[in-house]
Amino acid sequence: MKNSAYLGVVLAALLAAGCSEKPDTEVAAANQEQAATFQKDLLKRLISAKPGDVIELPEGTFPINRSLSLNVDGVTVRGAGMDKTILSFKDQIQGAEGMLVSANDFTIEDLAIEDTIGDALKVNEGENIVIRNIRVEWTNGPATENGAYGIYPVQTQNTLIEGSVAIGASDAGIYVGQSRNVIVRNNRAEYNVAGIEIENTIGADVYDNVSTNNTGGILVFNMPNLPQPGHSTRVYDNRVFSNNVENFGHEGTPVAAVPAGSGIVINSNDNVEIFNNEIADNNTANIIVSSYYTAGYYSDKSTQEAFDPYPEGIYIYDNQFTGGGSSPDHLELKALKLAKFGLSGSLPDILWDGVVNADKLVDGELPQALRLCIDNGDAGIINVDASNDFKNISTDIAGHRCQLEKLPQIVLDFEQPAEPAEAIESGVVQLEAEDA
Repeated sequence: MKNSAYLGVVLAALLAAGCSEKPDTEVAAANQEQAATFQKDLLKRLISAKPGDVIELPEGTFPINRSLSLNVDGVTVRGAGMDKTILSFKDQIQGAEGMLVSANDFTIEDLAIEDTIGDALKVNEGENIVIRNIRVEWTNGPATENGAYGIYPVQTQNTLIEGSVAIGASDAGIYVGQSRNVIVRNNRAEYNVAGIEIENTIGADVYDNVSTNNTGGILVFNMPNLPQPGHSTRVYDNRVFSNNVENFGHEGTPVAAVPAGSGIVINSNDNVEIFNNEIADNNTANIIVSSYYTAGYYSDKSTQEAFDPYPEGIYIYDNQFTGGGSSPDHLELKALKLAKFGLSGSLPDILWDGVVNADKLVDGELPQALRLCIDNGDAGIINVDASNDFKNISTDIAGHRCQLEKLPQIVLDFEQPAEPAEAIESGVVQLEAEDA
């Protein structure tokens, strides 16, 4: 309660300074002083926090010029709403992130982090992480100089990201990497290179999200030289449409190779289900399934020996496809579309590079459990036969008409139903009024 009381007093002082009769220069100086006081107090509260503390932030826009960090387990940071409590890092002079958390049992909710130099919110090596109703945004729009990641838990376990918004990241708006047991739901990702990315993660459910106006909508990747390979991701009940923004990722990064117009992309990951999604109007392809060798960032010099570059056990079913494939990125795909489908035609909904592990073939075919299986009505596929220098490009779906055993639902033991946003916001206001 002390945290809320103190920060409420700071807010009142800020408002009073803004309404005074003093000359503009004096008002500006007073506002700057109060902002510095707010930042100093917030830094102190984070550093001195104890398990069980709730750090409540009032409504307002607060300039922060250096990274915030938290290293204490069991702390909650709560604002008054993602459009009401805004931490602006536009003039950041120190630190690589907006907020860096290395702690367990951490919750952050109902606030915005804007215009950080680097990543907006990074959570490193924590368990039982809740990121709820957070907005991360670079307000200048898509730009290579923006921070790489918006919401960025890495090497975490039991992680929930829900009700959040990510805009303008030069790599991924919402990224979960090298983690276990993850739920990403009810979020919106827009104007990022990758809207939502699950990388080298074991056990993830990605559902009820909206991903639009990114370069790629939802990515499920495995990369070499990382502590664990990922597998077992379900992508379902999402809306993934019009992800046609020109790629503005940093040259040389994996995400910079993602073609503009990519809906859902699976690269080198195993046991992935894509079902019950609305996928529409992604100009290269609504779904892309590829191996590491054709992803555009392949380097045999940097790949660990144990890395498996082949996507295996991919199951696509019961999705609703509309449009897509009408204007693919990359000259090779444009030429392919023109040659196979004509000027007014489109690539099929599913684009597959056709690369498989020859060592696992049985009588010339992959065992069914390792196949790309499609049970999706009249959805089509194009196999570009990359492993054979694109010599036998095919739209024959017969070998993909199969079914796979479905993956289990991800369950987070700690999860409790979220309170309605209105209840959380009114509670914060009431506490501030009483404390003030």
